[in-house]
Amino acid sequence: MAQHYTRIFAALDGGSTQEAVTARAIALAADNHAHLAFGHVIDSVPYEASGTDFKALCEDVAERIERDIADILAEARNNPDIPSFELIVRAGRITDTLAEQMIEPFGPDLVVCGERGLSNIKYAFVGSISTFLIRNVRCDVLVVKQN
Repeated sequence: MAQHYTRIFAALDGGSTQEAVTARAIALAADNHAHLAFGHVIDSVPYEASGTDFKALCEDVAERIERDIADILAEARNNPDIPSFELIVRAGRITDTLAEQMIEPFGPDLVVCGERGLSNIKYAFVGSISTFLIRNVRCDVLVVKQN
């Protein structure tokens, strides 16, 4: 029997799989009549000592995302089979912020994310968000692979 999802969270990273992640999340949300949230985390680590205004930065990034993928977001907002849609942008340490401030409060039963395709060296130093999600969230995780 197929799984029925009621709340779907899609992690956006601005990478090469972002469009595929959003398309897959919208299709799954529509097919399941599920609530949908897209989330993006701005890594605060490089900015921590600079006095950056993270609230303003989050607003700027949210506006940029709204412009960059306007057609995709409109498709989600206007789809009658998706009961609710939201875009969430936060700043913080990526894994902590993603899990604790975005995914847990939304309470999804499916998280959709993309594969970044890091080299072995980069993976050893920074890890993988998709691996973190698979190991730490308490719901299904769909990793959209690069073409």
